[in-house]
Amino acid sequence: MTSARHPANRRGPLPAQAEVVVVGGGALGASVAFHLAEDGVDVLLLEADELASGSSGKPIGGVRAQFSDPANVDLGHRSLELYEDFANRPGADIGLQQPGYLFLLPDAADVALFEESVAMQNEHGVASQMLGADAVRRLNPYVDADRYAGAAYAARDGFAHPLAVVEGYADGVERHGGSVRTHVTVSDVETRGDQVVAVRTSQGRVRTGAVVLCTGAWTRDLATKAGLDLPVDPYRRQIGFTPPLDPAPPRIPFTIDYGTTFYFHNAEPGGLLLGIADPATPIAFERTYDPGWLPLLREAIGACAPGLVDAPVARGWAGLYEMTPDHNALIGEATGVPGRVLYAAGFSGHGFLQAPAVGEVVRDLYAGRTPRIDVSGFSADRFAGPSAEQTTTSPSTTSPGRRGPEANII
Repeated sequence: MTSARHPANRRGPLPAQAEVVVVGGGALGASVAFHLAEDGVDVLLLEADELASGSSGKPIGGVRAQFSDPANVDLGHRSLELYEDFANRPGADIGLQQPGYLFLLPDAADVALFEESVAMQNEHGVASQMLGADAVRRLNPYVDADRYAGAAYAARDGFAHPLAVVEGYADGVERHGGSVRTHVTVSDVETRGDQVVAVRTSQGRVRTGAVVLCTGAWTRDLATKAGLDLPVDPYRRQIGFTPPLDPAPPRIPFTIDYGTTFYFHNAEPGGLLLGIADPATPIAFERTYDPGWLPLLREAIGACAPGLVDAPVARGWAGLYEMTPDHNALIGEATGVPGRVLYAAGFSGHGFLQAPAVGEVVRDLYAGRTPRIDVSGFSADRFAGPSAEQTTTSPSTTSPGRRGPEANII
C-alpha cells in the first residue's frame, strides 16, 4: 500500500543523483535507508512495486532474540529495543505486542540444544528460560504439554505489523531529506574503473557512488550484475487465519513446535494465525496460496494443540522466505568488485525481526565506523574458499568470524 501522504512523491520523477541508492523497499531496505538518512546521507530508496510488497508484506511479524548464534541474538535483542522505541524514532504505531515466544521441544536432544542456547542468550542480556510442562500449560492452554520434553520461553518477544514498520521508516527517510520511489526496477549497477557510478532503472539512470542491495528473495540476479555471488533462494511459506473463535482465545505466546515447525499466535479480531513450513516446498518464486497445504497443517495441529484441530481456516496467503545455505543472513560490503556495493539479504525468515539493528549496522559500515554488533561472520565471503564447508555444515556459537547454521529457524 502506498502511503496516502506521499503517493505523488513516491511515484514522481527520479532524482538525477544520490549519494547512496538502497534497492528494495521492504523492512530491511527501509531501515537501512532511514538510518543512512538520519546520519546525514543523501539516500534514495527504490522499490520495484509498492513498499512492503515482497516478503515484508507477508511475514508472520515475529520479533525475538532467541537464536542459537550469538550475533543473531545480538541483532534480535537490539532490534527489540528499537521496536519498543519505534513510536519515538522514527515515529509510528507498529502494533507491537509482546506476549513472548514459546518454543516447544519434542525430545531430549532438542532440550539440550536449547539449554545451551538459553545459557548463551542470558550471557547476552536476553531473559530467556527453560520451562516444564506446568508452565507451558499456564502460558498456552491449547498445547498438549505432555507431548514435549521441555520448552524455551522469552517474555519480551512478540510480533508487530510489518507494513506499519516499513511505512514508518520510509516516512522517516523523507523527513531527513532522503527520497523514496516506488514502481522503479533496478536493472543494473554501472561501474567505471574501480567506482560505482550509477544504477540503471526502468525510469532512467541515477548517478551514485554506492549501492545497498536489500532485495530479499530477488537478490541473486541483481547481485550477479554487480559482480557478486549472493546465494539466496526463494521458498514459499503459507499461513492461515481462523475466523473469530467462540470462546475467544486467551492471550498466548507466539508458540512454535520445534519438531514440525507448526506455529500459532493471536490474531485480531478474536482468532488465531496458524502456519507451518512444508518440507517439500521447491525453490521457486511461487506466491499463490494453495489450500492443499491444509492437511499438513492440521496433522501438526492435532499433535500439538488437539483442541484446535477442527478450527476453520477462513483465509490464508503465501509469501517467500529468502534462504541461504546456512540459514544465516548476508550482511556486509562486497570485496573484489568495483566500487561500494553493500548488502543485507538472505535472512532466512528473520529479516523483519532483525531489520532495525541491521539498519544501524549498514549505516556504520558505510560510514567506516565499527558497528556495535560484529557481523563479520555474515559476510558473503564465508561461502567461498576453504571455510565454506564448515560454514554450511557445522554449528558454531563461539567465533564471530565463522558462522555455523542457525538452528532457531521456522
